[in-house]
Amino acid sequence: MYKNLSKGWIFFFGALGGLLYGYDTGVISGALLYITDDIPLTNFLQGLVVSSLLVGAIVGAGMSGYVSDRFGRRRVVFSIALIYLAGAITLAFASNAVVLVIGRVILGLAVGGSTAIVPVYLSEMAPTRSRGALSSLNQLMITIGILIAYLVNYAFAPIDGWRWMLGLASVPAILLMIGVLFMPESPRWLIKRNREQDAREIMALTRQQSEIDEEIDEMKKIEQIEEGTMDILKAEWVRPMLVIGSVLALFQQLIGINAVIYYAPTIFTKAGLGDSASILGTVGIGAVNVLLTLVAIATIDKLGRKKLLLIGNVGMVISLAVLATILFTAELTNAIAWLTVIFLGLFIVFFSATWGPVVWVMLPELFPLKARGAATGITTLVLSAGNLVVSLFFPVLLGVMGTAGVFVVFAILGVCAFLFVLKFVPETKGRSLEEIENDLRGHSAS
Repeated sequence: MYKNLSKGWIFFFGALGGLLYGYDTGVISGALLYITDDIPLTNFLQGLVVSSLLVGAIVGAGMSGYVSDRFGRRRVVFSIALIYLAGAITLAFASNAVVLVIGRVILGLAVGGSTAIVPVYLSEMAPTRSRGALSSLNQLMITIGILIAYLVNYAFAPIDGWRWMLGLASVPAILLMIGVLFMPESPRWLIKRNREQDAREIMALTRQQSEIDEEIDEMKKIEQIEEGTMDILKAEWVRPMLVIGSVLALFQQLIGINAVIYYAPTIFTKAGLGDSASILGTVGIGAVNVLLTLVAIATIDKLGRKKLLLIGNVGMVISLAVLATILFTAELTNAIAWLTVIFLGLFIVFFSATWGPVVWVMLPELFPLKARGAATGITTLVLSAGNLVVSLFFPVLLGVMGTAGVFVVFAILGVCAFLFVLKFVPETKGRSLEEIENDLRGHSAS
């Protein structure tokens, strides 16, 4: 059935859910500048419109992992595309703040589902030798989605076209619905359903025969262990990885990345740039985001996950500290405004080359086959909760502490993240998913 399907298309459509996540994350930043002309929004309501997506995401992430373990990755991805489409249409025709919030919650269900399922699908489809790079395609698609959102914002800014900005998310949603019809199911999920021949046929698209035999043997050994999803999630040997994965996901958000993505135009206007220049500044940040994710894809299977996380922490903390110093001590001038753009850009550079892709790669790697979807869903639920807290309270903190004060808080959290990674996060580079699982079980036995 899949003999004529190219490897490139498999991973393109497998990661396409990430593009939708990125688009819906980035587009609200520009749309907010114009929504208030038609629908009055207080600072709190602006935070609620932005963060309500994360309320849906928490539910979507919590449900989709378990559902995908039961019914397969493909079916869940198709459902996610339908939900994305419904959310985009709702937002495009919103007439008041309540409908805006409802539309964002609907989108959030899809966002949560895609954050839980896309990394799992890519990780399970990819051969061990290139799993880091191929799994990083999720983050690449997220950054491309953000960049497209910024470009759409800039294109429709002259006509205050916020409805177009939000509604155009329906285009990639439809593309994903079509593409998923041609996507193969995860071979590891097929092995769980005793469909070895189908799994071999799909693995032949991306692996040599010797690799297929070795991986199938490892999967079957794991499958022979009679444990259900809930049994594994409750197991003592899984608990440390659930904690590490959850804290890692939480730190990815608490260091402030989505506050920058959601509110970059707001930050720039407060720094002294006009609306159009602020949106143009975000386009530059979006482009940097994409380019540095490509750097991460090229290095993640060479340098390793843990080293990249530590390097990223150092760069992000320094960028935030410099930003805070500039904004605390300098007069508000055009030069200071552009310095803000530059150092926010550097913050994005370090995040995009490290924490952005690495966390999405590592989360499914940390967990055993029979509960991978559910466990990844739990950690992405925590990630969405962190995103919710940051996005909901960022406008309030911005008003109380000022931009510089908020950057200081993010920098302190970045230092905490560095110490956590240094002490607790394991290296998973160059090891098959089954080897990682066997090692976890071995530690438990000892």
